[in-house]
Amino acid sequence: MGSQRVSIGHRTDFLLDIVELGSAGLEKVAVWNSSEGLASARTTAPLDALADDGSLKNRTFIVLTALSPPYGMLKRSPNKLTGNDRFEGFGIDLIHELSLMLGFNYIFHLQEDGVYGSKGENDEWNGMIKELLEYRADLAITDLTITADREGAVDFTMPFMNLGISILYRKPTKLAPSLFSFMSPFSTEVWLYLGFGYLGVSVCLFILGRISPGEWDNPYPCVEEPEFLENQFSFRNALWFTIGALLQQGTELAAKAPSTRAVASIWWFFTLIMVSSYTANLAAFLTVESLSPTIGSAEDLANANGAVKYGAKRDGSTFNFFKDAEYPTYQKMYEYMKENPDLLTSSNPEGLARVKSDNYAFLMESTSIEYIIERECDVTQVNGLLDDKGYGIAMRKNSPYRNALSAAVLKLQEQGKLTVLKIKWWKEKHGGGACLRGSLDGKPKDLDMANVGGVFLVLLIGVSLAFWYGCCEFIITT
Repeated sequence: MGSQRVSIGHRTDFLLDIVELGSAGLEKVAVWNSSEGLASARTTAPLDALADDGSLKNRTFIVLTALSPPYGMLKRSPNKLTGNDRFEGFGIDLIHELSLMLGFNYIFHLQEDGVYGSKGENDEWNGMIKELLEYRADLAITDLTITADREGAVDFTMPFMNLGISILYRKPTKLAPSLFSFMSPFSTEVWLYLGFGYLGVSVCLFILGRISPGEWDNPYPCVEEPEFLENQFSFRNALWFTIGALLQQGTELAAKAPSTRAVASIWWFFTLIMVSSYTANLAAFLTVESLSPTIGSAEDLANANGAVKYGAKRDGSTFNFFKDAEYPTYQKMYEYMKENPDLLTSSNPEGLARVKSDNYAFLMESTSIEYIIERECDVTQVNGLLDDKGYGIAMRKNSPYRNALSAAVLKLQEQGKLTVLKIKWWKEKHGGGACLRGSLDGKPKDLDMANVGGVFLVLLIGVSLAFWYGCCEFIITT
């Protein structure tokens, strides 16, 4: 008992030390006074948490979790659920597997504010870490990142999941096909050279047809010595012969002289290669849709100059990673987020909502991104990982059950059970695999007018010009 005051024979202001039998004897675990009530003063684990043989059998742990899909979620049920039955998720199943292996019991408590734990300016911890330090929980499991700061306050098991920071961003939007997308297989330069080649070969045929004796014919075979000869390769006919070969169509014209036949043969070979190349690429250009520009790395974000907004979870391990980073790009990104606190979010779902509704990129753990893109088909993960870290089960410093839990986690990993649990909660439960099922649909994409409209336009223009020319001929001749 501490100091006290006596008023009219009664103690009115006194202090009580509450002690408990611990491993080193009686230890002060709390303080009570008449003005402030009870305050915890525990500095070591309770005696019943320790065992000489390190066994966890029949021990009961208070396990702290948070609502963070798929690690911890409230179970959906038409019936009222109580106790551990209220929760489901990867972390819930992991604790269950560990309890079966080590023989301990557990009671789940929910971290109501969803704060995992960060150190404030006064060096005091909040969230789950604070609950552990103040002995209101024995273990904490969720997507709780193992960091140097947290390792200084609590202990972690070996990581049950390895991951890194990545970028969640909306998928590139599909651009409307070009009206003249049928011209896309060749570049503008190739089309120009093809046009010049067509004109050049036509002129060459016209000239060779004029200077080659074999191309001059007797228009009247019955007259042995006609007054004049005719030549089939007028400039108009040369153009017609060349375009017919280019479009893989025949004409009534046929080269007779060796020189014109040589030019025609080379032109046929050239058009064979060009038409084959065009046909091979045409299907791809008509069916593959162009995508809008997008970001491809953290450097793109840092150099976007505000064109693409980005942020992370406020006071989370991802934000602290950029805060402590020495890489210039990451320092630049931290300064941007620090100057724009409105771009930080209070939760991952809020970050996802911003990504879907705005030109916004959200920095978060890669495993959470994997979970999201299995269900949200309009977002994707950008590039690889920015760092390498892991999730672990947190407990108080120097906890005697740390080694046993770490060994059990390692054994589950070796048995492949952690992989089975990840597949269950990422790809199967609660809508997992929805986007994969859609992408595996083998139905070919139909071409619509947006893809081939330009061909119809060319047809319309060509027929219209031909009709106009025919009308002009009729008017002139009559």
